[in-house]
Amino acid sequence: MAKRKLKKSKDTSSVLVVKPASQEEMTQREKYMFSLAALALVVAVCAVPLTAETSSSGLSHHKHIVLRMDEAILTVNNELDTEVVVSWMSERCFQCLYQQLGVVPAGPGPGQPSSVDLVVSTQHGITLQLNSTPVQLELCTVPFHFGEHGNYSLWVKNLNDSSVVNCSVVTDADPVNSYIPILVAFLIFAGLALASAIGTIILGLDAVKGIVFRIGGSMETERLINSELGSPGRTVSLVADNILPPPPSPSKRLRSLDTFRGIALVIMIFVNYGGGRYWFFRHESWNGLTVADLVFPWFVFIMGTSIALSINSMLCAGSTRCSLLRKVVWRSLQLFIIGVLIINPNYCQGPLSWDNLRIPGVLQRLACSYLVVACLDLLVARGHLDILTTDLWGPGLDILLYWPAWLCVLFLEIIWLCITFLLPVPDCPTGYLGPGGIGDMGLYANCTGGAAGFIDRWLLGESHIHQTPSSRVIYATRMPYDPEGVLGSINSILMAFLGLHAGKIILHYRDLHTHIMSRFLIWGLLLGVISAALTKCSTDQGFIPVNKNLWSLSFVTTLACFAYVLLVLLYYTVDVKKWWSGAPFYYPGMNSILVYVGHEVFEEYFPFRWRMANSQSHTEHLTQNLVATSCWVFISYMLYRKKIFWKI
Repeated sequence: MAKRKLKKSKDTSSVLVVKPASQEEMTQREKYMFSLAALALVVAVCAVPLTAETSSSGLSHHKHIVLRMDEAILTVNNELDTEVVVSWMSERCFQCLYQQLGVVPAGPGPGQPSSVDLVVSTQHGITLQLNSTPVQLELCTVPFHFGEHGNYSLWVKNLNDSSVVNCSVVTDADPVNSYIPILVAFLIFAGLALASAIGTIILGLDAVKGIVFRIGGSMETERLINSELGSPGRTVSLVADNILPPPPSPSKRLRSLDTFRGIALVIMIFVNYGGGRYWFFRHESWNGLTVADLVFPWFVFIMGTSIALSINSMLCAGSTRCSLLRKVVWRSLQLFIIGVLIINPNYCQGPLSWDNLRIPGVLQRLACSYLVVACLDLLVARGHLDILTTDLWGPGLDILLYWPAWLCVLFLEIIWLCITFLLPVPDCPTGYLGPGGIGDMGLYANCTGGAAGFIDRWLLGESHIHQTPSSRVIYATRMPYDPEGVLGSINSILMAFLGLHAGKIILHYRDLHTHIMSRFLIWGLLLGVISAALTKCSTDQGFIPVNKNLWSLSFVTTLACFAYVLLVLLYYTVDVKKWWSGAPFYYPGMNSILVYVGHEVFEEYFPFRWRMANSQSHTEHLTQNLVATSCWVFISYMLYRKKIFWKI
């Protein structure tokens, strides 16, 4: 057996030997911040492309191989007298079959290796397995994480004992650092945030306020003197009215909620536009979480919070439950139609056709969740709420007051558990939660998603669901599967209902900031404990793994836990202490439907996309995606200035 050992070489970096192992007017502060935002965007466009992403000259003898993003060259040198089959498996692939990478012929003679150049993935660490032929005897396994555009050599040879095979990986040419563009972008936006904070402090000084007031007052006086608008009989508002904040109102819109929604929406746009083609800005192949998996559940959560506040406000204004129910149904229908007919991904294949029309989708899932949760709230909502007591029974009253709705949600969750774990699926084990494909040693290749996938294929048909699920990237699945399918809608309803409960907490403990934040933290802790129990604090070993494709129960509890914690931070900084206005995320949060639909419809138009000089560069993709996302933030800001809000 080969021994694991790390050596240093003069010509290479390392040798590895391995054994088989409120609609308010803009304030001066916001104008100042957006001036900085425009400056930072210009700097980002100019500075980020300067980051070099060229490979080393050591690739000169591999010019016939053109590498794409997240790829490297591996030259396998075989000194054995037998043919070697090289296979690989991603470290993110749970219980997977090895996939053949290439075949290396036997060496022509002692000390004379035969060589084959192979292309390997650099997104995650992989394990290489080398087998001899035709016996298929395992020679060695080599775990290694290759770097992008690097040049590596794998030497396979016998040691003094001919029965011991030595496998060592040598770095011939260093990889590029593909994460430098992210660092540059982070520094630019961090500098923007710092400059904004400093500017806010400066504008808050009394001396600066006086200067601004005098400048504004003199400009207003000059305008009135030279304009007919200054004639007697017309009341002119003082300039100070536009500088000083308005008095607080009991019905004032919480900026933290719009900021929360805006954060989720901005990240969603960035991810949908490509996220610089980095793997952690894409959806996880199966179990686990990436940044891309956070935003949609957060959007569903804050939608539930808004439902509670909106319905309570309209009931207090005198609206009847029947009229509100009609509005809820009509809005849900609009969302569903927009999702199916306007932003359907099948437009990429040409005009829509019923033969391949995808029925599920993001807006369709939002429509379903909104309809059910809003109806539940109409069932139990109270027009006039009293502030709950803070005694021993107080913390439980916000649940007991709405027990019929909680029973309905609990019943729906029992239905999800029963269908998921008890429904017989043809040719698949009952309760299967795996990805199929090469996962689970390839035993259930056509069982992607278990009961969830089976129900979608049975109800909607294979041609009407998502054809290229994220599981195909690592697990090589062949079955269509829709992450916004029918069964997962039950848990999205649960996510929206947990957000609804956050809204109820705000209503019942209004103006008691400490109690609101403590309740949020208690719920975050409770949901976190439930997630830990369901997953056993592991990615794949738990009872119900965290899985965005399935919208599993642990996925909902985990993301709701994060949502409550994030909401505490935003509520404290934006609404309680007012350290932050919520800008720039506040503006897209105020126009979420328009921005979301717009970014989908105009995705292929300039300035959201253009022809890149090098389409295999993370730098260019990141620049393009950041510019596109920033454009939508700026558009939402201008719409806010013009008081244009699209409501459905």
